[in-house]
Amino acid sequence: MNQLVGLLAASILLGAVARRSGRFPEQTALALNAFVLNVALPALVLRAVHRLTLAPELLVAAATPWLVFGGAWLFFRVLGPRLGFPPDSVAALVLTGGLGNTAFVGLPLIEGLVGRDGLRVAVVIDQLGSFLVLGTVATLFAARAAAKDTRPVALLKKVVGFPPLLALVAAFLAHPWDWPAWVDVVLGRLGDLLTPLALFSVGFQLRPSGVKGRVRALALGLGYKLVLAPLGIALLLLALPGMGRLSFEVSVLQAAMAPMVTGAILAADNGLDPELCALMVGLGIPLSFATVPCALWLMR
Repeated sequence: MNQLVGLLAASILLGAVARRSGRFPEQTALALNAFVLNVALPALVLRAVHRLTLAPELLVAAATPWLVFGGAWLFFRVLGPRLGFPPDSVAALVLTGGLGNTAFVGLPLIEGLVGRDGLRVAVVIDQLGSFLVLGTVATLFAARAAAKDTRPVALLKKVVGFPPLLALVAAFLAHPWDWPAWVDVVLGRLGDLLTPLALFSVGFQLRPSGVKGRVRALALGLGYKLVLAPLGIALLLLALPGMGRLSFEVSVLQAAMAPMVTGAILAADNGLDPELCALMVGLGIPLSFATVPCALWLMR
């Protein structure tokens, strides 16, 4: 846990220091975002999904990130305009509040709070839930919100050509076969770059001075992601018969995770209020280290 906190904090802090130093060009965040979305994330997805073993009873747990994203779309699309938020800020809240950091923050936290047995459920939620939402409906939503080209054919090309989604399909197709050990090592090394580079990019774009003018947006976004989303998932799963205690707890905890870093990068890459995206991640991750254990304590 200490190593996780240290890595996250150091990556964000180094990004902020790099921007202030003047040694890095203004386009640094764009270059890092492109590497994360087109190289590191596909490598991580390809390696993780190829190893994935799916049990039928875990499909309900895997559906929870889809519900969180759908709830975010409805919640922010209704309240955002009424509170005077511009369309790009509403879209940024949907992408950051609707996608949880169920991998880089979620998996270590689940192991630390619930134990290694919870990782089996957490990985399925992450791969078949969060990453699949990111590669499909979230990408489609971002393309439409950016209004670059809203023709159905162009939007379909955007989704089908999204590298993490291609990696997901390739991983499922290659699932029956083992690949050489060196391939697994290469994919692992590339995937390991995702967290530090993505958070470095967030830190590079983070403007703490911008918090003052974004209090309402941040309260709404983080309130949904850290409180309302896990509460809604908990109430829904309690109404379903036959769900095991472990699957219930892990599903709720994954719903309570901080905003997904790559979701924020996807929004920023499409020009959807990058400053708000960086603040959602930069504040949401440290806050989640307090709110996620509280969620577990309340469930027990």
